[in-house]
Amino acid sequence: MGNYLLEMSNITKAFSGVLALQDVRLQVEQGEIHAIVGENGAGKSTLMNILSGVYPYGDYEGDIFYDGEECRFSGIRDSERKGIVIIHQELALVPLLSVGENIFLGNEQKTRAGIDWDLTYERANQLLGMVGLAEDSRTLIGDLSVGKQQLVEIAKALSKNVKLLILDEPTASLNDEDSKKLLNLLRSFRESGMTSILISHKLSEVETIADHITILRDGKSIETLGKDDEITERRIIKSMVGREITDRFPKRESRIGDVSLEVRGWTVLHPDYDRKICDDINIRLREGEVVGISGLMGAGRSEFAMSVFGRLYGRGITGEVFIGGKKVELRDVPAAVKNKIAYVTEDRKTSGLILSNPIRVNITLADMARVSARGVIDPDLEREKAEEYRELLGVKCNDIEDNADSLSGGNQQKVLLAKWMFTEPDILILDEPTRGIDVGAKYEIYQFINKLVGQGKSVLMISSEMPELLGMCDRIYVMNEGQIIAELLGSEATQEKIMESILRAN
Repeated sequence: MGNYLLEMSNITKAFSGVLALQDVRLQVEQGEIHAIVGENGAGKSTLMNILSGVYPYGDYEGDIFYDGEECRFSGIRDSERKGIVIIHQELALVPLLSVGENIFLGNEQKTRAGIDWDLTYERANQLLGMVGLAEDSRTLIGDLSVGKQQLVEIAKALSKNVKLLILDEPTASLNDEDSKKLLNLLRSFRESGMTSILISHKLSEVETIADHITILRDGKSIETLGKDDEITERRIIKSMVGREITDRFPKRESRIGDVSLEVRGWTVLHPDYDRKICDDINIRLREGEVVGISGLMGAGRSEFAMSVFGRLYGRGITGEVFIGGKKVELRDVPAAVKNKIAYVTEDRKTSGLILSNPIRVNITLADMARVSARGVIDPDLEREKAEEYRELLGVKCNDIEDNADSLSGGNQQKVLLAKWMFTEPDILILDEPTRGIDVGAKYEIYQFINKLVGQGKSVLMISSEMPELLGMCDRIYVMNEGQIIAELLGSEATQEKIMESILRAN
C-alpha cells in the first residue's frame, strides 16, 4: 500500500438499497492534514463512520489498511485502540458533568478503590494545556462556549493516544476567532507528526490548511488535489457539484415596498441575570427586502430574533413591534405565527426539527390546524401538503415518511424552511440559514430567498458569514454587545466597514 498511513479502497455502502458510497478510494499520508469535501449527501460522514467502526465490518464492502495492517473494525472501540478517534459535528459532551469527567467518560482513571479523582483532574488539566485551554477541568461543560467545548473534545481525543484524528465540520458552529484557534491547533498537531482528516464546508479554510483534498460527489471519489495542483475554491466547487458556479450569490433585482416590520426600543434581559442582552434596539424591514444582522458571537443577534418571535428568549422585555404600521403584541409563538412571522432557528437538530419523526410530520408541525378537521389530523391532506412543500423547497428524499435524521444536513435545512413556509409567513427571520451545508445547497437556499422577496415578502437574515450577508442583503445592521451600532446599505457595505464599526464600538 505504499507510504500511506491509511488506505481505503473500493468502499461501497448502501442504506435500504440506496447506494451512499460506491467504490470510494482514500489515501492519507502520515503527518498530513487531509481534507474531505463534497455536497451534503456526498458520503463524507458515512465514509468516516466506516473508518471509525460506527458502521462495522460486514455492513460495507471494500478494504481498510491502517499503519500497514488490514482493519476489520466491529465497533468504535476497535478503531480507538488503533489510535483512530473521530469527533462528530454534534459534540458528544454531557453539560452537567465537569470537563475532566467528560474527557475520561468511558475511560475512567481507576484504582482498586474506585475512580481516582485527583489523577483525573490532574491529567485533564494537562490535556487542556495541550489544546490551549486555561479553564480548570472541574468547570462544568455547560459553562463553556461552543468553541471551548470543541477544544475539550480534542483533549478527550488526545486522552485516547490519538494518531489519526478525524474532525467532522469542527468549525461549523464557531466564530472566526475560535475557528482560527482550532486550525492553528491542527497545524501544531501536524508539526508533531499527528495525522488529521478534516471534513468541512468552509472551502476557504480547506484551501488554506489542507495538504491534500479528496472530493466526493454522489457517493463517489472524484479526485484528490495536492500542493502541486492549482487549488482554488472555484476548482473545488466545480469538482463538488459537477459544474461551474460563476456567481456564489444569485442576482436579484430589488423591488422594495412599504415597511412591513418595525421594532422600537427593544430591550431584553438575560433569563437568569439582571443583564441587558438587547439594549434599545430599533430596526425596520420593508417588503421585498433582505436585511442582514452582522456581529461577533455573543452580540445578541439570535437572542433579539427569538425575543421578537413570541418572546422565546429573555425576560423583562420592553419595546414595541409594528407590522404594516399597526402595533401588535407578540406574547407567544402562536401570536407571532398569527401575525405572519416565522423564525428559522440556527439549531435545526435540537430546536428546529424532530429528527426521529417523519419528514411529513416536521413539515406540517408548525401549523397543524391546516391539515386537521375538528382537531383530528387528516393523514391524506397532511401527506398532500407535505409533498407540496417538499417539492417547493426541493428536498431530496426517498419518501416523506422517512425520518428527518435520514437526510443530509442541506436537506434537513430545506425541511426546516418548508416547515415555516407552511405557515405562509410574510416576514421570515432566518438565523444562520446555511450553517453546515455545502455550496450547492446554499445556492439553492439563496435562490429561494430571492424568490420570496420577489413576491413581496420580507427576510431578516442573521449570519456569521460576512460574504453571505454582503452577497444577499439590501441593508445590513451591525450589532455589538446587544446594541445596533451601524446601518449600512448593501451596495456600500464591506467586511472592512463592518469590522471597523465593531472595533469603534469596543
